[in-house]
Amino acid sequence: MLRTLMLTAAAIVGLTGAASAQNYPWKPTKPITIVVPWGAGGSTDQVVRLLGKEIETAIGQSVVIVNQPGASGSIGTKAVLEAPKDGYMIASGAAKDAGTYAVTGLLNTKLDDWHLYLAVINSSVIGVNANTPYKTLDDLIKAMKAKPGTVTVATAGINSSGGAALGAFSTGAGVEAKHVTYDGGNPAIIATAGGETQVTTQLAVEQAEMIRAGRIRALAVVGTKPLNLQGVPEIPAITKFVPTFPATDNYFGIFIPKGVPAEVVKTFDMIWADKIAKSDALKTYATSRGAIVAVVSGDAAKAAVMPAVKETAWGLWERKQAKVDPASVGIPPR
Repeated sequence: MLRTLMLTAAAIVGLTGAASAQNYPWKPTKPITIVVPWGAGGSTDQVVRLLGKEIETAIGQSVVIVNQPGASGSIGTKAVLEAPKDGYMIASGAAKDAGTYAVTGLLNTKLDDWHLYLAVINSSVIGVNANTPYKTLDDLIKAMKAKPGTVTVATAGINSSGGAALGAFSTGAGVEAKHVTYDGGNPAIIATAGGETQVTTQLAVEQAEMIRAGRIRALAVVGTKPLNLQGVPEIPAITKFVPTFPATDNYFGIFIPKGVPAEVVKTFDMIWADKIAKSDALKTYATSRGAIVAVVSGDAAKAAVMPAVKETAWGLWERKQAKVDPASVGIPPR
């Protein structure tokens, strides 16, 4: 599938030709703001700061990154949704979040409200404080089953990638944890590394440095394939321990609200095809942080994201953590 996405981007380049700040149809006259709806240092913050620099180079205008955390990312996303639709205010994060905010009752929005420009796939990792006795995922599962609701797990909230991973893990492995939430992935990682919590299910890109430093022990990647992270042994897939686990891909990037001028959309289509799809900085970031380059936009982006939206939304509904029936907001069954 990733090869198909890259070929799609290449095809767009062939149609548009090499672009520059001189021939993009949109000529911004002031800095562009990208709102990161999480704290500094987390997965969204990391990749968006990289994308911001690439956009600056392409478009010849400053890109300002503003962190606006709170309510599992919905506060910053709402600020963008309610801003003037002129292209100068852009949202960011995990695309599945934009597709499931309505289900959690945090924000009345859906994927169709946004133009999606995605760059990487991030995988959650079940990581434990290095001083805990859990050496394998089987150890952790046994402990959670022995004393339900007592093992503490740090995430950035119920609608975050870590929260979704914890929910899916709890259902798939038949365990119950004590969920402790923080205003961002980075604080959740610090809490686990420091011993405030025992476990985290946040993303590999957020845990990478603490794993390399030996402060967090990675037990499993929440996915169907092992994860290779520079400097550490291969992290096994959760399906090694829970074969029936319903793994999906978690895409990250930026989201431009529908209703902006057509020239804004055309310009970002061109940037994604001729700049982001060829970005060496993005490739280096992905290799060092345990992410996968997956540059995709438009209808292809929506199609790529929908499996994670469906799995997350219906999982929340089945665990009685949702406030709105997914079917009522147009999310089809899994």
